[in-house]
Amino acid sequence: MSDEFEALTRLVAAGGVVVLSGAGLSTESGIPDYRGPSGAARRHTPMTYQAFTRDPVARRRYWARSHLGWHTIARAAPNDGHRAVARLQRAGLLDGIITQNVDGLHTAAGATGVIELHGRLDEVTCLDCGNATGRDELHRRLSEANPGFDAVAAHVNPDGDVDLPDEAVTGFRAVDCGVCGTGMLKPDVVFFGETVPAPRVADCFALVERARALLVLGSSLTVMSGRRFVLRAAKHGIPVGIVNQGVTRGDGYATLRLDAPLGATLTALTAALTEPVPAAR
Repeated sequence: MSDEFEALTRLVAAGGVVVLSGAGLSTESGIPDYRGPSGAARRHTPMTYQAFTRDPVARRRYWARSHLGWHTIARAAPNDGHRAVARLQRAGLLDGIITQNVDGLHTAAGATGVIELHGRLDEVTCLDCGNATGRDELHRRLSEANPGFDAVAAHVNPDGDVDLPDEAVTGFRAVDCGVCGTGMLKPDVVFFGETVPAPRVADCFALVERARALLVLGSSLTVMSGRRFVLRAAKHGIPVGIVNQGVTRGDGYATLRLDAPLGATLTALTAALTEPVPAAR
């Protein structure tokens, strides 16, 4: 057992921990991340809110690519890391879970009260009438509107988008809201250029400020959306632990840093903290 793992065990054993998770936690579920080992070879430009709402061609391109990507996201199941986080929560060691992921896998693994910072990909909202529907229903409608769409996705990204050449999406038909009939549909996730709802951010800050420790799992902390919570914890003198494969932009604020696979590490952690010790004979 390494010194770093022993330090991680001590950090979590004391309880009062808030988890901040990123895409690296979901790679073992088959969803590649952006910047870690599974995503390092790809260059992906995420959809911006401005392009999605103002450019019909960009919007059509997004829905064509996301339609294909949904096959992977919908099939993804919680992995050992998600299950370990849920077990730590049930054991009373976690005071909260904040995730930057949009895959819903924390909840699927049994965690409760998860703050999904960037929303969920399995929910769709009409920007005109506000009606909310499930992604499976939209997937059915898109399939019916595009019966001959058979493009093959090269890579799926954490936001459900895929890499496709522009010519592969020519002729793809997006659909409007099924309730008001004309409204623009958007996945209920925060695009680049769009702000996270202020009350949601305030809830996260309050959770972090009450925490005894902040534990970052599978995030490079490249964007400020997640890194700000590390900065807030450091400002308040709250210990920060980081478990991630590869460097992060929060390493300078970490009181402990472990570069290791998430699933195996968190499984070992929960075993050390929640399984009863055999009685001596």
